[in-house]
Amino acid sequence: MGLGDLGKRLLVGRKLRSTQLGETLLPKRVALPVFASDALSSVGYAPDEIFITLSAAGLAAYAFSWKIGIAVALVMLVVVASYRQTVQAYQSGGGDYEVASVNLGQSAGLTVASALLVDYVLTVAVSISSAAQYAATAIGSLQGHQTIVAVIATLFLMTMNLRGIRESGTAFAIPTYLFMFAILGMAAWGFVRLALGNLPEAESASLHVAPEPGYAHGLMGLAGVFLILRAFASGSAALTGVEAISNGVPAFRKPKGRNAATTLLMLAVVAITMGVGVNVLANLMHVRMAERPATQLLHADGTPVGPHYHQPPVISQLAAGIFDHFPIGFYVVAAVTGVILVLAANTAFNGFPVLGSILGRDGFLPRQLHTRGDRLAYSNGIILLAGFAIVLILAFRADVTRLIQLYIVGVFVSFTVSQTGMLRHWGRLLRTEQDPTARARMQRSRMVNAVGLVTTGLVLIIVLITKFSHGAWIALAAMAVLFMLMKGIRKHYDRVAAEIAIDTDEDMTLPSKVHAVVLVSKLHRPSLRAIAFARASRPDVLEAVTVDVDPEETARLVDEWDHRGIPVPLKVLASPYREITRPIVEYARSIRRASPRDIVMVYIPEYVVGRWWEQLLHNQSALRLKGRLLFTPGVLVTSVPYQLRSSRIAARREDSPWRAPGQVRRGGPGRAARERTGIRR
Repeated sequence: MGLGDLGKRLLVGRKLRSTQLGETLLPKRVALPVFASDALSSVGYAPDEIFITLSAAGLAAYAFSWKIGIAVALVMLVVVASYRQTVQAYQSGGGDYEVASVNLGQSAGLTVASALLVDYVLTVAVSISSAAQYAATAIGSLQGHQTIVAVIATLFLMTMNLRGIRESGTAFAIPTYLFMFAILGMAAWGFVRLALGNLPEAESASLHVAPEPGYAHGLMGLAGVFLILRAFASGSAALTGVEAISNGVPAFRKPKGRNAATTLLMLAVVAITMGVGVNVLANLMHVRMAERPATQLLHADGTPVGPHYHQPPVISQLAAGIFDHFPIGFYVVAAVTGVILVLAANTAFNGFPVLGSILGRDGFLPRQLHTRGDRLAYSNGIILLAGFAIVLILAFRADVTRLIQLYIVGVFVSFTVSQTGMLRHWGRLLRTEQDPTARARMQRSRMVNAVGLVTTGLVLIIVLITKFSHGAWIALAAMAVLFMLMKGIRKHYDRVAAEIAIDTDEDMTLPSKVHAVVLVSKLHRPSLRAIAFARASRPDVLEAVTVDVDPEETARLVDEWDHRGIPVPLKVLASPYREITRPIVEYARSIRRASPRDIVMVYIPEYVVGRWWEQLLHNQSALRLKGRLLFTPGVLVTSVPYQLRSSRIAARREDSPWRAPGQVRRGGPGRAARERTGIRR
């Protein structure tokens, strides 16, 4: 085992056979943290964005925060109820893409696919950037280094997911459940203290919020309505991740559809309870947040807090107040919230590769995305997602408020198109179904999806209106580029398939004769081996060809050729400008022009080396020549390898089993075994 392969095994684990795919399927208790951690973790940033958006109108606007939270919870209930129908009707893992493609056509399917792919990348960027903010709150030395922390966390998640879905799910289950218990426990204890009359105020409660120009009179007129709708759109980020379960149905144990629907219901109950609890407590404890805290947050005397003020997230402020008598509680809540925000990106790491695999299978993305890696995970999709997310994190410097403006546009596009497709799905089934019981069930499901369509469509309109100028246009532009790219890839695959399809018997016609050309630069063992191989193939015409770049070297080659009596004629090609590639290519083309039905077979001797730096010293002319000849019609290229000693040593090293240090002393191969294998001390 080489060092590269050893490092890979340490990172991702041992290889798994294709027959072990069933061992990676998830029970509901593991599927919940794997697929629902994104929606659950939104408690860590969705309330913050509601407060930050409303802060533009000053303190009076905060009174609407809990109402917006309830509105978001109602939308989540509708969406979850709708997706419970989807996961039971479509279980192949295509999710919204499959629903739209089957019922609305290819363009609708690609619209959903492009929206989901963009949203998955943003899920990773937003979740991990938010986790970096929590880390900076708990550990002061990390302040100012959130971008580096976010990049490292993304690489960690990528490595864990390369190890396989079941292993990553098991590793992430415990932190997710700890987060659920920590937030619910904090909220419960906060309401107990409220009932006892000793609920403290938040750390920022003493600060005032200066309204932005245009909101001096609070939420008045059209501007006030627009701000409330914009805050609702930001809070709707809590719904991202719901669609991931529909894309991950194949990872569930049987019955897949029922288990996925149950997991969706569990997600809704837990996420809504946590979200509403945090929102209400933030109002009761008078949390203060602002988009530009250095200038918007004011001390009692009216002076700004200044650029050195670090704005803690809502949950951090709640935990610090509720557990003011129990500091460990604050650190537990801050720690598990930061961890769950990192793990929330795991939802995207499970959804993006599966969707990419389906798109690759259908020819809309490179087919390499459809290939499973050593651990039966879609490794190429995982690496691609991590790369795009890191680019976004670096571009936006891990700023959650800036990133979230791009967020949720894609997911609500997919929600709306998917619900439209589900209505078409039930309508098609109802036209043929005769059983009254089945028809009643289908009509109920259609009604649920109809309500879902109206709800998600309205939210999509609100999101587009309120967020377009704040960055949503970037997400829409990325979706449009992806849409056109996937269309182009499919056209390419279709064009290639049409070109290589067998349509006539002419493809089976034999060439009139084979004209073999062996390239020779010097007379040595590799050249003689190439000549021997060419003679063994018994071509109709066989000749050796050399290019005259040095007259003295060419003369010596001709003399040695005649002296050794090699039974193959040697042709010398003139090259007044000392070129090698052009004369050979022109000679091959001249043979084809003289006899278009002939095949020209070019044999090129090549060294096989065992070290990377040796490859830089050999075969460069052969590579350039092969690159040119491959574009010449009717010319075939055959590489004749000659293994140098370093290649044989490397091959023997690869074939020998890897042993831990000291293993030979504990009983390695004896002298007789070493002699049989050729191993020397």
